[in-house]
Amino acid sequence: MLDGVETKSVSPVFVGRVSEFDTLNDALARADAGEPQALLVGGEAGVGKTRLLEEFAAAARRRGAIVALGGCVEIGADGLPFAPFSTALRHLRRELPGQLAAASSGQEDELARLLPELGPAAREPRRDEQGVARLFELTARLLERVAADHTVVLALEDLHWADASTRHLLTYLLRTLRTGRLVVLATYRSDDIHRRHPLRPLLAELDRLRTVRRVELGRFNRDEVHRQIAGIIDRQPDPQLVDDIFGRSDGNAFFVEELAVAADEGCCAGLTDSLRDLLLVRVESLPESAQSVARIVAEGGSTVEDRLLAAVARLTEDDLIEALRAGVHAGILSPAPERDGYRFRHSLVREAVSDDLLPGERSRLNRRYAEALEADPTLVPADERVTRLATYWYHAHDAAKALPTVLDASVEARRRHAYSEQLRLLERAMELWDAVPDTVRATLRPVDYAEVYPPCGCDPRTTPLRYLDLMAEAAVAGRRCGERERALKITKRALRLLDEDPDPLRAAWFWEQRSRLTQALARGDGWAELATAQDLVRGLPPSEVHAEVLASAASWSMLHRPGPEAMAAAESAVEYARMVGAQDIELNARLTLGGLMVDAGDIETGLAEMYEVKDRATELGVDMVVARAHVNLPSVLEGVGRSEEAARLLQEGVHVTRRLGLLDSEGWVWGNLAECLHSLGRWDEAARAAANAQRLEQSAKPRAGGSMRLACLAYDRGDLAEAARRLADARTFFGTHDPMPQYALPMKWVALGVAAAEGRLQDARAELLDALGTGLPPGTQRYGWPLLLAATTVEADAHGEAAAEPGRPEILQRIRRAAKSLTTGVPVWHAYDVWLRAELLRAEGRFVPDEWSAAVEAVEPLGRPYDLARVRYRLAEALLSSGAGDDERARATELLRLVDAVADHLGAAPLARSATLLAQRARLALVPAVRGGDRGPADPVEALGLTSRERDVLRLVAAGHTNRRIAEELFISPKTASVHVSNILAKMGVSGRGEAAAVAHRLGLFPAESGERLAAG
Repeated sequence: MLDGVETKSVSPVFVGRVSEFDTLNDALARADAGEPQALLVGGEAGVGKTRLLEEFAAAARRRGAIVALGGCVEIGADGLPFAPFSTALRHLRRELPGQLAAASSGQEDELARLLPELGPAAREPRRDEQGVARLFELTARLLERVAADHTVVLALEDLHWADASTRHLLTYLLRTLRTGRLVVLATYRSDDIHRRHPLRPLLAELDRLRTVRRVELGRFNRDEVHRQIAGIIDRQPDPQLVDDIFGRSDGNAFFVEELAVAADEGCCAGLTDSLRDLLLVRVESLPESAQSVARIVAEGGSTVEDRLLAAVARLTEDDLIEALRAGVHAGILSPAPERDGYRFRHSLVREAVSDDLLPGERSRLNRRYAEALEADPTLVPADERVTRLATYWYHAHDAAKALPTVLDASVEARRRHAYSEQLRLLERAMELWDAVPDTVRATLRPVDYAEVYPPCGCDPRTTPLRYLDLMAEAAVAGRRCGERERALKITKRALRLLDEDPDPLRAAWFWEQRSRLTQALARGDGWAELATAQDLVRGLPPSEVHAEVLASAASWSMLHRPGPEAMAAAESAVEYARMVGAQDIELNARLTLGGLMVDAGDIETGLAEMYEVKDRATELGVDMVVARAHVNLPSVLEGVGRSEEAARLLQEGVHVTRRLGLLDSEGWVWGNLAECLHSLGRWDEAARAAANAQRLEQSAKPRAGGSMRLACLAYDRGDLAEAARRLADARTFFGTHDPMPQYALPMKWVALGVAAAEGRLQDARAELLDALGTGLPPGTQRYGWPLLLAATTVEADAHGEAAAEPGRPEILQRIRRAAKSLTTGVPVWHAYDVWLRAELLRAEGRFVPDEWSAAVEAVEPLGRPYDLARVRYRLAEALLSSGAGDDERARATELLRLVDAVADHLGAAPLARSATLLAQRARLALVPAVRGGDRGPADPVEALGLTSRERDVLRLVAAGHTNRRIAEELFISPKTASVHVSNILAKMGVSGRGEAAAVAHRLGLFPAESGERLAAG
């Protein structure tokens, strides 16, 4: 680590590294221009990574950049969670206190997990599943804000020692930083990265990111070694000495320094060929007291504080100062830049000294460290105290002392969302468990250490901690940090122990966890595990476990098998949660219950319940329920045809989930928003929303939702190759282990449509039959109606083709039977029913204008311009196919003009082609002809009979503005704006704002605003 008092290299001359230095300076220049940069600097130990970083940091400071440096801390074999980020943020707080305070405003309690100086960290709800994602997103946002006006270099050293949480946060930042004058630079030892090293997969992943540059430092050549030696000894070296040192060091900069100093001091003859001996020889030349201090520092960690070192060394103050002076003068030790303390000038020397310790000597030193820290906890920084004490006692091989401190450290790791470190510490606690006397274990309490595991018929304040409690904590920590295989093994082991010593509540809890892990690992849909959990709690008194199992079962059923059983489970979950005061479970179950009520046809009651849950969860700060409400409630609104209302709520949800840092929830919000905007005819906005749902840092299913929406858009626009590609992406993200109607049916819709468009009728039929094979259960009407309509349209389009006749009656009969199982309780479902009946007649070769008029009438109020254009097209087709007279032809002409305007505005190429071809066959003109004698009004808006005020309103409608925005622009009331919009729609003969915008765009009514984006919605 570096700071104002920087570690001095032996050589005052910076040798070589021209291309590497140019790369770093280029990154700094790009960052100055507002383009964030990411670099990884690798090289073997001693090759000169720290020196390169020192020189670059100095150059960056000269150019006005703020350099925030943090080093990964090694204590024994353990890394401190987020240590380099905590150190770097402290730098930023010192250098830019006002900017960091402003950037962290409102999120101090979350960011305090990385920077405790911001205040106390928020206490996490037991069931917070997105705490890590939230912390990472808030950290990225903090850095972007701080770097908005200042160029910041965030440098992290010794990544090979990084804890898992640090690695995960760094990966997140390198993948997500998009704005700000920021350089993120990390160094690591490449020779330490063996096949099983945890940094190896991270490097492989970052290699795939084009935004990350790798800089590999090689060894010096002979000329560079010559210049380095000359700088060290301050004169031109003898060529033979250069040859000798170059040969023995092989160009490693640190070894060159050691050999050059040894030669200059005249002790070269005493060196052996072993590089390890080379590192130790200068330590062994120190006075005995200085050697003893060096051994103490080597075992204390990367840096040892002054007062802690004095307590462990047990020397007089003068003797300790003399010993340290000798170590520093010899270039073995150096003052620590971040705190009052000391460290080895190079980690290679520390490792050599530590390796030279005898096992008993190492245990004794760790015990002395632990005893000193236990006696005076102020000897080390507060945020490191618990972890270091646990490490010292563990390496002192004192199980009785180690177990409580290791458990304390696991709680601290959990508090910081460092779940990887929490899991490692809990596994260490389980390893120590049997070696600890019963008298010590009896003093431990679940209330202090077992947060995720609900009380199972016992008082956690008085009941001794059990081994199963540790397993529960470890299972949840493993799931949260992505170590799902380890978590599943722990869960299975816990269930085997519970087979030997039955405890139904605890077993039910572990089965519920196993269900989650089974789904996450794509090993199944998780229902068998949930069913087992339900069996175990059935008949038991109300408990939190009981409520949680029922809530999980209800949520699962809502997604997989909505119906009476799901409703009963949700109602029971609400009841049990209220009995035991589990407010978060109650709110979650009520949200599920509301959605199921809507599916069952009790629309308004269900929606009112969901709105109430959203407001209550917001009031209580139950973030996970708030986020879920902004996903599920708009989805239900969209399902019942209230797309405008859903879109407004989803736009609010984007801000809510982003503020909370809940990435997966934000991904679901974007995917649902894309669906609403698609319905509303705002297709370009829908495409952007779907792309936002596919951000790489989100998990698979939200990204699958984005792919699904892009597939639907591509299909409606006629890009079959893109639709097929996006469909394949969605299927990959969703997987095949856990089929849900809300995913499976829309994918069948796209697959059926693509197959039919490519002339593969039998494949299209196969997709339909596969979807109908499991039936369309209650609650799937929002997906079932479009699928049945698409299949019927395919059959109608193929009517009269000889190859299509075999099997057609059976397919149409299957569609009719399936349609009878779907409800029509809201206008959008009723419209699909009417539309489907008209399409079934067309599939029999019957074009019935009255049926299509009814379909148009049913679709018009929905505010879905594309659907309205499709049924208008069919009505025009029916009018022209039924022996049309002049009135019918005139009506068909007007319908096709509206269809063409909407299709052109949306980019719905297949519909536009169909309208054009139908008009050509019927010899209709889609653009009204202007007779030679007709002068017409100079302004085409006047042809519509619009007043000047209505013209202004229409211009804003065409730009996609709401009534409130129109009122603000024109200085009128929203009610007056609404009246004007209604008059405009009547005069234009259109059914909604989207269609009015499309007609205005088609007719070029506002050429002066041609650069303004039109929004059909």
